[in-house]
Amino acid sequence: MTAAPRFVAACVQMRSGRDPLANRDAAVALVREAADAGADYVQTPEMTSLVEREKARLFANVTVPDEDPTLAALREVARERGIVVQIGSLAVRNGDKIANRAFLIDAAGAVTASYDKVHLYDVDLPNGERWRESATYTGGACAVVADTPWAPIGVTICYDIRFPALFRALAEAGATVITAPACFTRQTGEAHWHVLHRARAIETGSFMISAAQGGQHEDGRETYGHSLIVDPWGKVLADAGGNEPGIILAEIDLARVTEARARIPALLHARPFTVERIGRPA
Repeated sequence: MTAAPRFVAACVQMRSGRDPLANRDAAVALVREAADAGADYVQTPEMTSLVEREKARLFANVTVPDEDPTLAALREVARERGIVVQIGSLAVRNGDKIANRAFLIDAAGAVTASYDKVHLYDVDLPNGERWRESATYTGGACAVVADTPWAPIGVTICYDIRFPALFRALAEAGATVITAPACFTRQTGEAHWHVLHRARAIETGSFMISAAQGGQHEDGRETYGHSLIVDPWGKVLADAGGNEPGIILAEIDLARVTEARARIPALLHARPFTVERIGRPA
């Protein structure tokens, strides 16, 4: 019987600012650090190259993917170190708006998959923060499961984690590892980040790997950090803490997916149903 694959995964935690080239250099250094520490797969957070809430400044600092300096640099690092790199996301031009796009890069430096964030963060928080991603970003319409040398990886971004149907669909399509790299606000992160990751892992019997932004950013926002690696039983294998840039690593043993899904085979037990509303006032 063939043993289930194992690999070492790393999350890069960042505090990206308004200078894309400075952010690129920080990402490159941390990805190399993770590779040197033994990582086979390294993931960066959402908005790796730029965290900017002012629309005019955002548009002035983004370009199409083929011209993006962070994408080019991390492709080179993947080839140089012989590792798989997942860029949590970059802001890239997409017509008159911007796409929030993830990229998966193989060990030869080739982009093998990309994913545009489906669910856009349009919310008003109790502390007065107001976010309208739909005013700037285009929403994606296609979920992605991408093959790697070890496992099919389901790709999501940040706010997507609040939509469990997406995660179930990815698992049903074959994903055994699912990712939700993020730029989560501190307020919502403190309340929900850990529980959402553990819930999505448990519901799908999958590993969850999510790199995050953390700390006070130049554009005024504060993000929660706590890059996470969670196993299919909901156990947190690694947590980067709240504020400081750095890396976390954990061994991913895909046998745990088989074990978790055998113990609680929820993916096999879904049944069609209808919903009946009873007693609604006239």
